[in-house]
Amino acid sequence: MNSINYDACPECDLLLRPALPEIGEKAHCPRCGFLLSKPRKQSVERTFALSIAGFILFFPANLLPMVGITIMGNVNTGILLSGVIALFNDGMVAVAIVVFLASIFFPLVYLTLSMLISGHLYFNQPNRYLIGWMRWMHHLDEWVMLEVYMLGIIVACVKLMALAPLKFGGGLFAFIALIIITTMLTGGLDTRLFWQRIEKLSKKNSYEN
Repeated sequence: MNSINYDACPECDLLLRPALPEIGEKAHCPRCGFLLSKPRKQSVERTFALSIAGFILFFPANLLPMVGITIMGNVNTGILLSGVIALFNDGMVAVAIVVFLASIFFPLVYLTLSMLISGHLYFNQPNRYLIGWMRWMHHLDEWVMLEVYMLGIIVACVKLMALAPLKFGGGLFAFIALIIITTMLTGGLDTRLFWQRIEKLSKKNSYEN
């Protein structure tokens, strides 16, 4: 008797036969309607390109001044890390750590893992760490919160504009571009395709060894 592999719906745990929709089609769970699979054309190539772009944008977004405020002729500028340092100096250590992880550390790790995984798949290079990298990237997806940090920046800018003139620096525009890149990256990642390609490379590596 042939054994049949089943997939569990991530939302309601319903056991289903593996969904194999064509590119452009969608597969939903019949019980809860959860989107199980949505194949995307050239997902590996697109992910690799977006990962490189996001990795490059990450550094000007974090190192260049984002907003400058003019007070009595003096211009004070701040970078992304300035908010974390201000929270730390105000005694809100736990909040500072969460903000640092969600807005700086986790996005950098996510972009790095995405670039490594998609790069190996694009060049068909097996690696024993691919499965672990993919699992970590899946867990980090829930912690990349650049949009929330951007909302805080907007609120702060609105309040500061009532007090003094503001000057927007290159870091802010790089940060906005980084948010767009990461949104496209997470929204366009074909998880099932990536796991299938990783499985093929793992089998290829085991045969060669």
